[in-house]
Amino acid sequence: MSPDTATPASAGLARAILVGVDFGGSGHFDPTLDELALLAESAGDVAVARVIARRKAPDPALFVGSGKADEIKALVQGHQAEAVLFDQALSPAQQRNLEQHLGVAVADRTMLILEIFAARAQSHEGKLQVELAQLQYLSTRLVRRWSHLERQRGGIGNRGGPGEAQIELDRRMIGERIKAVKERLVKVKRQRSTQRKQRERNQTFRISLVGYTNAGKSTLFNALVRARSYAADKLFATLDTTTRQFYLEDVGRSVSLSDTVGFIRDLPHKLVEAFEATLQEAADADLLLHVVDASSQVLQEQMAEVQRVLEEIGAADVPQVLVFSKFDKLEATQRPRNLIDTIELEAGLRVPRVFVSALQGQGLDELRRIITEAVLGTLAERLNALESAPTVAASGSDDEVAAQALRTGTQHFLA
Repeated sequence: MSPDTATPASAGLARAILVGVDFGGSGHFDPTLDELALLAESAGDVAVARVIARRKAPDPALFVGSGKADEIKALVQGHQAEAVLFDQALSPAQQRNLEQHLGVAVADRTMLILEIFAARAQSHEGKLQVELAQLQYLSTRLVRRWSHLERQRGGIGNRGGPGEAQIELDRRMIGERIKAVKERLVKVKRQRSTQRKQRERNQTFRISLVGYTNAGKSTLFNALVRARSYAADKLFATLDTTTRQFYLEDVGRSVSLSDTVGFIRDLPHKLVEAFEATLQEAADADLLLHVVDASSQVLQEQMAEVQRVLEEIGAADVPQVLVFSKFDKLEATQRPRNLIDTIELEAGLRVPRVFVSALQGQGLDELRRIITEAVLGTLAERLNALESAPTVAASGSDDEVAAQALRTGTQHFLA
């Protein structure tokens, strides 16, 4: 447990206690809760304290158990917190019980992500997708958490047998709204399908940017197509898919590049379903540029999560190029000699990797060259050439080289 210091810039933001529970290796656990803190910040909260609990299994009633719940309650009162945020998913009953016990609002990771998506969606399609995910999430939370959910009496003059319960009315209204939103999203999906077929008829080579949230996709997108799409150093800065054309001089033609929504650990399944129309851009692409934050302390876990979501949406077999972004943030001893090499993904699959700094322009020419070879169908030849090239260690001691390989996931460095 470690309190966070609230800064003057956080004035006016809701004060929140962050809670993470380590179940002993069953599922991912973030001991720092740094990502949850970033999610809280993106949702308009400021973390004032962090609590780590360790259990063999979740407590059915309070998730963390009564003793830890009392400890959290004391922190809430001591910090005058207005919310408690959990890094794991809570059941509806656990959320209700915790709110009653702590006396403040309680949200889990799923609710937090949904709130951020709701605040960031700009397009009509994005708003529909988020609304659907929120409605599906809310439909599981109708567990008599509100005082108005009392049984109404039916019949003329309020006489007769018991009428429809308010909770049943709410559930039915939500169900009807879910059906209406799904129907509208079907039309959106049909429109996107028509647009994709048009690009296919025009023989447009389709490229999609994918990656963990805040990996630098939008900044790279702007650098490649010279656009001004919104980009910021925060989670889920961009939700709506943007597609632009950019010209490749070496092949004398344009290709389409799409910037898609970022992925994140434990991305709610309903959210993946809701964004199916948007994520279909990645599944239908001819090439994926998998953008990875090279400066991240947990880049391997982030890469694995992106691969998992790609498999879930049917994009696992689309050819990939790993783009290690934010190259400028790496220390000199962590940088490879060559901006292009190869890296091994799961199942022994090796793919090209390019180190870039979209802000400083480093590696962009090399990335365009890789894209050109993909369009020409010669990328496999480049891959074979990279794999057969002699391996030369980067400058520095053996310890530095080993640390560098561990830090960036580098397989080898090329002269």
